Amino acid sequence: MGFFGTNGVRGIANEYINPQLAIDVARSLGTYMNSKGIVAIGRDTRASGEMLKSAAIAGALSAGLTVIDVGIVPTPSIQYYVKDHADAGIVITASHNPREDNGIKLIAADGSEFSREGEKEVEKIYYSKEFAAAPWDKTGDLRREQNANEYYLNGVINSVDAESIRSKRFKVVADTGCGAGSVTLPFLLQKLGCEVITINAQVDGTFPWRNPEPTPDVLTELVDIVKMTGADMGIAQDGDADRAVFIDENGDFIGEEVVLSMMAKYVLSRKKGPIVTPVSSSSRMKDVAEEAGVELEWTAVGSINVARKMMEIGAVFGGEGNGGLIFPEHQYCRDGAMACAKFLEIIASGQKLSEMAASVPLYYNSKAKVRCENLEETMEKVKADVLSKDIEVDTTDGVKIWYDNGWVLIRPSGTEPIIRIFAESKTEERAKELMNDGVKLVENCC
Repeated sequence: MGFFGTNGVRGIANEYINPQLAIDVARSLGTYMNSKGIVAIGRDTRASGEMLKSAAIAGALSAGLTVIDVGIVPTPSIQYYVKDHADAGIVITASHNPREDNGIKLIAADGSEFSREGEKEVEKIYYSKEFAAAPWDKTGDLRREQNANEYYLNGVINSVDAESIRSKRFKVVADTGCGAGSVTLPFLLQKLGCEVITINAQVDGTFPWRNPEPTPDVLTELVDIVKMTGADMGIAQDGDADRAVFIDENGDFIGEEVVLSMMAKYVLSRKKGPIVTPVSSSSRMKDVAEEAGVELEWTAVGSINVARKMMEIGAVFGGEGNGGLIFPEHQYCRDGAMACAKFLEIIASGQKLSEMAASVPLYYNSKAKVRCENLEETMEKVKADVLSKDIEVDTTDGVKIWYDNGWVLIRPSGTEPIIRIFAESKTEERAKELMNDGVKLVENCC
């Protein structure tokens, strides 16, 4: 994996992700842009965010770019702003990573994540240290934008049946985890006529109650409040609010893979067309596509790969099985607030979240990891081994082996010397069996 990883460059703040790195990434972007154009720069709520944002602003200005500081914003908010008001963007965020981390992510002119090719070019400049330096009288101008989030929320509202939602006066419990969603999600719900109960909605970069990743084990308070208040829905977001997870009206956590297929099923019931998801996603998506009679395109893991493929084929929906849903009518990126608004639209039509979740196929998953120092060599051996057999194999990203009753995916980590093994089947026993077979295969090739 290169410098930028699957979703930007990340690490411990003020150690690996320090001001000099932020300056140099911004200078690299400015050099890549030939010192011309406008770059919007924003951040999530992490304690180190202002420091790193200031450094990125300095680097971009030194390269001659005009900078618009949009302040604290969810990642999809700055992406929506860049699409209409800038030539590129930089967001200081480590998304769902632990509270001590931070990161830097680049945004393309159309609001999508920077292409892999663009990242490689910026990376080359970063390592060469041959940065463009504007003359003293042509360093960039700095502007500040106070209304980027308002612009974004209006875009979300215009992309759903807002009047239908408002007519129902839903009660929603929102846990924004003290992240960037704290400055947008409660206000979106309010604008959609909901009775809003918030927890962890203060802006606090130390994330005092829970880490930014909204896993079931840290959402017990959210679940309890949904049950106690008789709310129609609970929602929790990660640190930069590009993803969301949901609690149904009974207080049950809905698995992210289930959320993805629920939304795909809803979208396809209203508009037919291809859908896109990574090879790591559940077979539920395959089943939903077959039921609707549409094509499903598998991509490499990473939301940028999903978004680019969606643009290429004109997909009506796409996303990852981690709560990252992409709605092309709004923008080509993961968007937690848009997902929330869309689920409100669904329940406004008369469907309960629990009923929707029960309507998608049931699968079981099992996963493991194997420590392995030479990832590339091991993966080549794994690939050679499976390709020599008469079985269905997909090498889009790692090695995915399809069986009649399930699949196993073997992928190298982008950040650690480990190989991850994921398996899925209709029964829990078979999923574990496939996972164990995958572990043995990797261990024999290490």
